[in-house]
Parts: sequence; C-alpha cells; structure tokens
Amino acid sequence: MSIIKIENLSVQYLEQEEKALDKISLEVEEGEFIAILGAHGAGKTTLCLSINGIVPNMIQADMFGKIEVAGEVPPKIPVRELASKVGSVFDNPEFQMSQLTVFEEVALGLQNLGVDKETIIKNITTSLELVGLAGFEERSPFEISGGQQQRLAMASALSMKPQILVLDEPTSNLDPIGKEEVFTVTRRINQEEGLTVIIAEHEVEVIAEYADKVILLEEGKITQVGSPEEIFPNIVNIQSEVGVRIPQITDFASRVPDKFKEGIPVTVDQAVKGYK
Repeated sequence: MSIIKIENLSVQYLEQEEKALDKISLEVEEGEFIAILGAHGAGKTTLCLSINGIVPNMIQADMFGKIEVAGEVPPKIPVRELASKVGSVFDNPEFQMSQLTVFEEVALGLQNLGVDKETIIKNITTSLELVGLAGFEERSPFEISGGQQQRLAMASALSMKPQILVLDEPTSNLDPIGKEEVFTVTRRINQEEGLTVIIAEHEVEVIAEYADKVILLEEGKITQVGSPEEIFPNIVNIQSEVGVRIPQITDFASRVPDKFKEGIPVTVDQAVKGYK
C-alpha cells in the first residue's frame, strides 16, 4: 500500500530561476526504507521538506503537481498537524532544542497539539525507550552528546506517533559513534515498529546495507530508482558526474568483476558470500 504518492511535482523557490524539483513522480510503500542520494543542490532537502509540508507552508515556494502523504495533501494542512503523521529530523539537532530538560523537549510537540497529560507521559516514555534515552528525562538537551541530541530529536518526532519519519542528512554533524547511534535506531524503528523511513544521507555504506530503495536526484529530477544492488553498480563510472560516492566494496569489486559469482556486491557480507 502506497503511503506517499507524488506525481509530476515541481517546486520553484521565489527569486530562483531553476526549479528545485522538476516534475518528479514517486510512490513509497508503507514500511519501506528509502534513501535519497544526490549532489549538493540536487533537490534532496526540498523533497524532504515537501513531504513534511514545510515547503510551501513555512518556506515559500511555488509548487505544482500532486503530492499525497499518509492520506493528506501537505500544502493544505498546517505543519504542526501533519507532524502527527510525518516526523522530521534535520542535520543539526541542537538547532531543534529549546527546552530545559529532555522530558520537556519531547513533550513540546504533544502539548502544542493539546494532547492530554496521561498520553503525553506514555508517549514520552515509549519514544525515549525506542531511541535508548530512557533515564535521561531530567538531563539538559544541551549537555548530552551530538548523537544523543539527534536521538532526542528522533524521540520528539516519534512521540507524535507518526507513520513516516523523514531524516535530512541526520548524521552530517556527528562523529562516527554518533552516526552509528542514529543509524542503529533508525534501522530498529523501521524494522520493529514498521515506520516508513525517508532519509537523505551521504553515508552510502549504511544505505547499501539498510535501504530497500534508492532514489537518485540530479538537478531536481529523479534519474534512477532501484535497490542498492541495482543503483550502486550502475553508477560506478559516473560517480563524479552525479556527485554521489559508491560503497568502497562496490568500487573495489567493479575493478575485478570476474571474482564475484553473483554480480558486483554493495556490502562486505555480499562480497564475502559471492567471492569465487
């Protein structure tokens, strides 16, 4: 069942000549883990912001075409209301923090929607457990690590009980430990909770391992859609042109393709199993 339906969607920011998105069409099935790849300026962030309604509701832009997300039309519903269906996590978690304690931070969105106290406490407890921050309720959001801050941002989104989680380069400002924390939690909520995940990310090794589908954006257009096994070997020779790095194991295997009996691998496990 499709949870996101996009048809001929174009987005053009005011006073910009080029379209940020140019007649893109896409369907996402419920429970899928979708990775968006592309060079800087390819349209990844605009696609994420269109799904959660920030564009055009909070960031002005001309939008044409059709977009339906979890049964809603994002341009026609306030962002705060859509947040109960689409949770959002951005690249700098500290910019999202405003409260004195972790508990208050997670409670903020629920309070803004007028959720009752009992439900707020229940949702906070559940979401903090999901991201591994149970026991952090009275800590300051500004006195925990970057990885923990990003997981807190995820908890705030998850407390709204969304059907979709959109992450726009969530690990770009994190160290390797923080990145691993975020990816581990993202994978778990996708597999165990059944949340649909849309992530714009440059960590291609993780995408190769986790993603069900990869979307390649170039200059606002979707040029390729497929599994990691389909996409990464297909762009080996055009990495610099599309502005996307491929997994190191794929790059290596492409130089000695006759050594792999099941085609070019995209993960180390595939390489080990497929090596002749």
